[in-house]
Amino acid sequence: MIQPQSIVKIADNSGAKIGRVFKIPGGSKKRYAQIGELVILSVQIAEPRKAVKKKEVLRAVVVRQRAPFRRADGSYLRFDENAVVVLEKGKMEPKGGRIFGPIPREIAERGYQKIASLAPEVV
Repeated sequence: MIQPQSIVKIADNSGAKIGRVFKIPGGSKKRYAQIGELVILSVQIAEPRKAVKKKEVLRAVVVRQRAPFRRADGSYLRFDENAVVVLEKGKMEPKGGRIFGPIPREIAERGYQKIASLAPEVV
């Protein structure tokens, strides 16, 4: 579960490395974001001379979470870190050209096929 003030790793090559979530769209009472949900974050650490800069406000989709995620078949999926992929403004396409680490198949089911196709491993 990702909530406001959560520190997340950015799992693409957009230039951002670490971000801090500060909003979860979906109403004033929405507290947590799960795999496949949208979050708004601020870049805390970024690589120099890349497209994304520090303090930038971006939209991202959650691709990994530490909390166990229950699948429809009853099994649970859990990762070692909280990670997101930065999205283009106004689109559901990733900003970077590469995705790092495993991506759950729920990402493709939620409409992010481009992220699933760029990922090295879909679990």
